[in-house]
Amino acid sequence: MPKNLYKRHIAKAVTWRLVGTIDTILLSWLITGNPLTGLKIGGTEVITKMLLYYFHEQAWFKINIQDSKKRHVFKTITWRVIGTMDTMLLAWVISGNPLTGFSIGFAEVITKLILYYVHERTWYKIDFGLEKRRRLKRWKKISQITNTKSTA
Repeated sequence: MPKNLYKRHIAKAVTWRLVGTIDTILLSWLITGNPLTGLKIGGTEVITKMLLYYFHEQAWFKINIQDSKKRHVFKTITWRVIGTMDTMLLAWVISGNPLTGFSIGFAEVITKLILYYVHERTWYKIDFGLEKRRRLKRWKKISQITNTKSTA
């Protein structure tokens, strides 16, 4: 795999983690009523989720689904399952209450599905690390200009 793709996967992991951590901290705070518990859960997730997300990106890079919207829906679902399990376990361990872990995990399913889908669609429009896609776009643009001139 080209080095640029590793950079892309790392960049996606960092941007998603920022969005995801803020969401987890706020949800944990709202559910437990304790901002410190929210910070502990969110802070711990930074490490576990960055690693899990990176490996998820690597696996999905090898899966060949051409339709970008279907791909993003399937990718969103698989990531949400992994992410929710991680959050539930961490929230349970940090709060000491399995019901708290379940509550935070359940709330996250809703907010993070939406946030992750938007994140994926945004990154789909960004060419960072995708030299081949950039070259193809340039080639298509040149072809369109050439075809327009030749038909005029």
